Amino acid sequence: MRLRPITAFGLVLCAILLSSPPAGAGAVLEAVKARGMLRCGVSEGIAGFSQQDSSGRWQGLDADFCRAVAAAVVGDAEKVEFVPLRASTRFPALQAKKVDLLARNTTWTLTREAVLKVQFPAIIYYDAQGFLVPAESGIREVGGLDGATICVERGTHHRRNLQRYAAQAGLSFIPLVAESAQEVAAAFFEGRCAAYSADTSQLAAARTELPGGADQFVILEERIAEEPLAPVVWGGDPEWTTVVRWTLFGLVLAEKHGVTQANVEALAVAASGPVSGLFQEVKDQIGEALGLDPSWMVRAIRAVGNYGELFERHVGGESPLKLERGLNRLWGEGGLLYAPPID
Repeated sequence: MRLRPITAFGLVLCAILLSSPPAGAGAVLEAVKARGMLRCGVSEGIAGFSQQDSSGRWQGLDADFCRAVAAAVVGDAEKVEFVPLRASTRFPALQAKKVDLLARNTTWTLTREAVLKVQFPAIIYYDAQGFLVPAESGIREVGGLDGATICVERGTHHRRNLQRYAAQAGLSFIPLVAESAQEVAAAFFEGRCAAYSADTSQLAAARTELPGGADQFVILEERIAEEPLAPVVWGGDPEWTTVVRWTLFGLVLAEKHGVTQANVEALAVAASGPVSGLFQEVKDQIGEALGLDPSWMVRAIRAVGNYGELFERHVGGESPLKLERGLNRLWGEGGLLYAPPID
């Protein structure tokens, strides 16, 4: 999801955010370790990414990434305080230090990085903005929505993307802006708009929960904007950025080299070949340089599995969303996903 155009209100908000004193180098990492708890900002409820189940436990790709970071840093994947946030309140919460990490379907943009002084350690999910329509509408192309009302969420870049696409395609859209993803879905179901426009993963999540079932709604094939989703951290603590970045890259490397939640312990003991860079004792100095102990990556993988396991469990074939890996396949398998080398 992306930021809306900067208005006078937006400039005032930016000034408020930037007036907060920046975190010192290493301050966030040390605060998390001292607290023994990671405070992770998540969505208010997007299936497959961050949503509470019937027992109140947070589930999803983003939620489990928070657990992986907690396992790496404080040694326990359950030491996470999940803080549900709307799109419009996520960056103020991060700047006000109410959360240490934002893992909430957030698009990496230059405006956010430069103006809000935040960092996006790495892309966790390659997405794109699309449209959800009722199957009975008969609409199968975006052109069929010319002149229609489109539901979008406040605090995202989706409205601006609609305006850009409409201008380029010679179409006209009437945006209906709601305060949260839940309110957008409700407005769409009530028939107040002809389509719901958001990241296609969010549309897939909404489709599984709308009354009538997923078969009653269609995600159009056309995509109007790239949406590289990434975790977000303060820009003033490069050590913390590096830890979050390499926790994610470690999960990607684990999939590449066949390290899973089930075999990570055995492979860590007998580490050899390409896997040794993750576990071998001669690499202990890496953990020390990161401010972590040598088993940090073993703990992260043991807690949630490798990236492929995360994907399949929460948004892929093992989940109600059943999304294709697509661009989120490993680079060697035709996708965009790969991690820089360790050495």
